[in-house]
Amino acid sequence: MQIQAEVKKDPKELLQLDSRVTGKQLKHMNRSVKFALLSTLEALDDSQLEICEQNADEIGIIFGSGAGGSETFLKGQETLQTKGAKRISPFLVANFIVDAASGHIAIATGARGPNMAISSACATGTSAIGEAFSTVARGDASAIITGSSDAVLLPLFHATWTSMRALSKGTAEPSQAMRPFDLERDGFIAGEGGASFIVENYEHALARKAKIYAEIIGYGSANDAHDMIALDVTGKGLNRAIRASFQTACISPSMVGYINPHGSATKMNDLVETNVFKEFFGQEKASQIPISSVKPIIGHCMGGTGSLEALACILAIRDQKVAPTINYRIPDPECDLDYVPNEARSCDIDVALSTSAGLGGHNASLLFKRI
Repeated sequence: MQIQAEVKKDPKELLQLDSRVTGKQLKHMNRSVKFALLSTLEALDDSQLEICEQNADEIGIIFGSGAGGSETFLKGQETLQTKGAKRISPFLVANFIVDAASGHIAIATGARGPNMAISSACATGTSAIGEAFSTVARGDASAIITGSSDAVLLPLFHATWTSMRALSKGTAEPSQAMRPFDLERDGFIAGEGGASFIVENYEHALARKAKIYAEIIGYGSANDAHDMIALDVTGKGLNRAIRASFQTACISPSMVGYINPHGSATKMNDLVETNVFKEFFGQEKASQIPISSVKPIIGHCMGGTGSLEALACILAIRDQKVAPTINYRIPDPECDLDYVPNEARSCDIDVALSTSAGLGGHNASLLFKRI
């Protein structure tokens, strides 16, 4: 039995203390939505963005999840089989679909602008933030609440990942099991959680004297069109996504000072990413860029992971310090870049790149810039 990176504290305990969330609303939320709403309320408080009748139509929500309320769906199926159709809640469907988070966030915050869910497997968070950026950039909203979450530490998912041979077998020392880019890497540790952001028009942020952490300057999305599970070993889809983000940003690749990769610790993913970075940036430049995966610290949070990794990039820019790739012990001759092994590092970062890849061949890329 492999291990998992579970959030021990139930987010419900904190949501119960927030007057913006009613008991009736909280009763029907799935665990993924609880992560989404809790992080959203924290983001709103941090941003000091007040949503009121005068601006509610200008503030939207683009929130993602890979699996939505899978636990709610499975419990509903069990109820149907054991107790019959009459015991099925009328709230079931509305609370297991992927867009449950964007609906619940709207109810709690009053935001009435553009609203949708994004789902692109493990690239979901990166895609959601990118679509929020695009929506604000074209003037469809002054601000967008965005991010992603997932809660998939369930027996069915565990069995699926085991069947795929995607999970690490290093259970003797759980905290050391996941080892991205290491020669002896053997898979990921599944996690859960999410993160939220307020993406807004720059002038709008300045006008209200917002605390600005970083600027989103580029976003790209592309598909391998190859296989529902297996990576395209050429990495062309990821390369296209990265290239598209730079075309949006209109900057030189030489400006990148940090990369947060997908870094899932599977044999093929880490190799493909390494080769894509060398191909896109050139061997010399790629070797000079600090690259670190935070997944061994938080687990692979599926649809939530892209948002958490975007957060790692933003905080790296703010603090001029990057998180390490922990558990890196034995260099892989084929993965020969700078993976910031085991210890955080101070760096000069003007631009950070975050990349994500997911089942179904989804790839997404974001570029963040220091203000």
